[in-house]
Amino acid sequence: MAPQPPQPRLLRYAAAHRRTLATNPDHGFAADYALCHYRAGAVYSFIPKNACSTLRLSLAIANGAIAGPEDWTWIHANNPTFRAALRDLATADFTFTVLRCPHARLASVFLDKIVGRSPEYWLLFRETGETIDPKRFSFRDFVGLVSADDDWQQLNEHWRPQVDFLVYAEYDAWYAVERMAEARDDLAARIGFDLVDARGLTRHGTDRFDLIEGDYADTSMAELAALQEAGRAPSHAALYDDALVGAVARAWACDLALYRDRIGAATLTFPDADFEPKET
Repeated sequence: MAPQPPQPRLLRYAAAHRRTLATNPDHGFAADYALCHYRAGAVYSFIPKNACSTLRLSLAIANGAIAGPEDWTWIHANNPTFRAALRDLATADFTFTVLRCPHARLASVFLDKIVGRSPEYWLLFRETGETIDPKRFSFRDFVGLVSADDDWQQLNEHWRPQVDFLVYAEYDAWYAVERMAEARDDLAARIGFDLVDARGLTRHGTDRFDLIEGDYADTSMAELAALQEAGRAPSHAALYDDALVGAVARAWACDLALYRDRIGAATLTFPDADFEPKET
C-alpha cells in the first residue's frame, strides 16, 4: 500500500466566506502576518506585542537579509518582505506562533504605546475627536475605549484579538511570551532557528523599569510617564482591579480560551479569570 499523503494544513478562515480566497478579509488579514523561514520551510504567524520584534529580527538574520542585531531597525520597514504565499502556507514543513496572556498584552500596549505617545496613541486621540487628556486618561479609560465594540477592538493591530492573526486552524508548535526560554530551546532543536533577543534594542517592554505594585488602574498617562522617566513602572497586574480583569477577560475571551487550551493557565496574569464571551 502506498504511504498516505500528509494531511493538508487547514486554513483557519478560508471557509468563513463563500468568496474567492483572495477577497476573503479574515484570511487575508491573517495571511499578511504569516512569515517564512526559508531554509527550514517554516511559517511563523506573528502577533504584535507577542515578542514579535525578537522573532522578526531573528527571521531577518536567518533568511540572510541582515548580518546581525546591529541592523535591527531594518525589520520595521520590512514586515511584508518574508510574507508567505498561498503555496508556502499549504506546503510548510513546520508552523508556529507565539501567544501572550491577554491581560498582559493589553497592559503592555498601554504602558508602551499609549503612555509613550506612539502613533497608536495619536490614532486614539484622533478617533475620539481629540478629547483624550493625558492628565486624566487612565488604563481604565483605555480598556473601556478599545473594548467598546468590534470596530474599536480591531482599530489597531496591537490590541486586536490574537486569534485574528492565526492563518492556520492548528500549528505544529504553540509558544508563549511568558515561556520564551522554552520556545528558544525548542525552535533551535526542531528547525535550527536561533532567537536573538531584541528587547534591549527596541526598549518596548517593562523589563527596563523597576516594577512596582499597587493600584494604578486610574493613574493618568501623565503620572505614569513621570514614573517611567524615573525608571519605574507598574507591573501589568497593578493596572487591574477586579472589574478590569473581568472586562478584559470578556472582551478577549477567545484569546484567553486559546491560551488556556494551548499553553495552560499557570502563566496567565490572572489564572482564575472568567473568560465567558461578552454579550453582543
